[in-house]
Amino acid sequence: MAEDDAEKNPEDELRDMLRDILSGADGVDMSKLAGVAGLPSDPASLAGLMRQLQAAMSASGDGVNWDVSMEQAKSIALSTVKPVSAIQQAEVDQAFHVAGLWLSDATAVSELATDAALITRLEWIEQTMPFWTQLAEPVSLSIANALTTVLRDQAPEEMRGMVENAAGLMKQIGGSLFAMQLGHVVGQLSSEVVSGGDVGIPLLEEGRAALLPQNMAEFGEGLDIPMDQVHLYLAVRELAHARLFKHARWLRLNLISAIHDFAQGITIDLSRVEDIANNFDPQDPEDLKNALASGALIPPKSEEQLAALARLETQLALIEGWVDVVTNQATSRLPRASAIAETVRRRRASGGPAESAFATLVGLELRPRRLREASAMWQAVTDAVGVEARDALWSHPDMMPTTDDLDNPAALIARLEAAARGEAPAPDEMDRALQDLLDGNLPPVDESNDE
Repeated sequence: MAEDDAEKNPEDELRDMLRDILSGADGVDMSKLAGVAGLPSDPASLAGLMRQLQAAMSASGDGVNWDVSMEQAKSIALSTVKPVSAIQQAEVDQAFHVAGLWLSDATAVSELATDAALITRLEWIEQTMPFWTQLAEPVSLSIANALTTVLRDQAPEEMRGMVENAAGLMKQIGGSLFAMQLGHVVGQLSSEVVSGGDVGIPLLEEGRAALLPQNMAEFGEGLDIPMDQVHLYLAVRELAHARLFKHARWLRLNLISAIHDFAQGITIDLSRVEDIANNFDPQDPEDLKNALASGALIPPKSEEQLAALARLETQLALIEGWVDVVTNQATSRLPRASAIAETVRRRRASGGPAESAFATLVGLELRPRRLREASAMWQAVTDAVGVEARDALWSHPDMMPTTDDLDNPAALIARLEAAARGEAPAPDEMDRALQDLLDGNLPPVDESNDE
């Protein structure tokens, strides 16, 4: 028997120990563990949590199994999802048709090559989950690595080898808990969004537009506005958003790159994790729950992250501001357009509970801070140089307005008006340096240090 114990794999020992703990053998209440992870504590959800953690302990490899997120999100949506009825299909199809005609008068951006779609909450989850997991993966890996590091450092000397050998197992369990949290957030978000572009980032494939009739119906409740007008307004917004990303094919990649630049700089506060580990009480895991819910494990943003976040916020504001201006122009003949627009603005400013949860989970807020300035800038540009010159700014990333243009739209408008008159733009520092190079006006070379 002693030989069997001696030959037992350390990872198997830890696996057995964790299985005992998760099953309640050592006093851990699974409902409290679910609460720590921000998950529901009903019997079905607890059974799912146990099943996923057991699967994590049986899996191989270091990566996060994002199928857990999909399963968790779908389990939430399944309890509330309603199929798209034939009447809804006909009503929203008509709204999309009229919206396309109105948009053609409000923008020079071309129409979509594919028809817009009506999707359920489940279909929205299936079609957008790949993007959500891309955003969340850097944080998930950081949390899993932090848990492994702390457990290794905090373990007694005689157990450190066991923990070291089982590092992959701990990453899988930590990654599974995080993946379930993400799935819970996305599942909740599926009941809040009304369209594919509702959160401002390109969740759907390029050139795709979609509305969620069930959520639009809930959006329109209490507005005292005919639903056909609500459908039409939201269809215009969604088509404008999808058309923009189809027209400016570089925009999606730029936006994703900015998000990745931000996400890759996310780290986990090891000292906070160590403090929680030292004081953790399985019967009272409130401290760990608060740390996860408040984002306390993610330390203040670095200078590089702040710079990436500023670029991202500017891009999101420019996108949403342009959509606002185009939508307002296209829906000018809609009787209650201003009331619907105000509801959209209030809803966007506050965000929903699931969106707030995502910001805590990943450390990234999806709502642009400078939307009001961006909308004002696009409207001023439209008034000054017209629709075609305004939309031509999306032709190349070098032509896009900058943060300085949000601060001072007059300078941007002056450049556009000069270009419309055929005048060459005033040379900037780079232009002057290039001209000096071409003219041979190079600074003298300092040869005093040559041997």
